[in-house]
Amino acid sequence: MVELAALPRERFPAYREDLIRAYAQDKVRARSWSLEEAPRRAAADVDGMLPDGPDTEGHYYVYSLRDRSTDEDVGAVWLAVLDSGAGTSFWIYDIQIHEPFRREGRGTQALRAVEERAAGLGAERVELHVFGHNPAA
Repeated sequence: MVELAALPRERFPAYREDLIRAYAQDKVRARSWSLEEAPRRAAADVDGMLPDGPDTEGHYYVYSLRDRSTDEDVGAVWLAVLDSGAGTSFWIYDIQIHEPFRREGRGTQALRAVEERAAGLGAERVELHVFGHNPAA
């Protein structure tokens, strides 16, 4: 079973780099950005939303996804609590399941853990955006 655990501070720089790389690739695949501009724009977006990394104010959370049975790090998730005026929601900015752990149900387990955390913080729903070129998601 997958659970949310605090992302160790020393792991944030590597997570940030993976996030920027994947986000840039997604924007290029979606034909929103050119290959040349994507890394710069992705870094600007990520750093604009997380200027203080894991210490950014505004109820942002970056978690490691841990498999309780093995204590392995199977991925990461970046969440925010948002109030749109129509209720409080958890927004998933990023969810990653590391390659060796994909297609084993850990993504579903991670989403259940996110839903539990969201409910515990009073959020009424969990939301996310999935690029159209990502049918597995």
